[in-house]
Amino acid sequence: MPTPSMEDYIEQIYNLIETKGYARVTDIAEALLVHPSSVTKMVQKLDKDNYVNYEKYRGFVLTDKGNKVGERLVFRHDLLEEFLEIIGVDEEKIYDDVEGIEHHLSWNAIDRIADLVDYFKADEKRLKELADMQKQDETANK
Repeated sequence: MPTPSMEDYIEQIYNLIETKGYARVTDIAEALLVHPSSVTKMVQKLDKDNYVNYEKYRGFVLTDKGNKVGERLVFRHDLLEEFLEIIGVDEEKIYDDVEGIEHHLSWNAIDRIADLVDYFKADEKRLKELADMQKQDETANK
């Protein structure tokens, strides 16, 4: 299993490849707010662990293993954003909250959250009832 730091890099590489068609060290460094030399070291580690194929001065691509992990990490991130939105977390707080919790949940917990999200999405009435309860709580807390 990749470490939380490795996960951040794999997720970022996956997202860049999905949106731009490639991932460069400078793009990753900018997105993760780290130095390019740190990215290079991590990419070398990811290469050693078979998440990317890295060739010095030529770049890197995700391996099948890296691609599968990246896809799962993006799923986790998107799911947690959706879950926090459903339960009424303020939109401007969602991204930071997801970044704070995504590495601390087991995949079993992620799967259960996915079940809960599916439950609410299966019936618009459930979403409305939850939103109405949240409004009642906000009104009572004022």
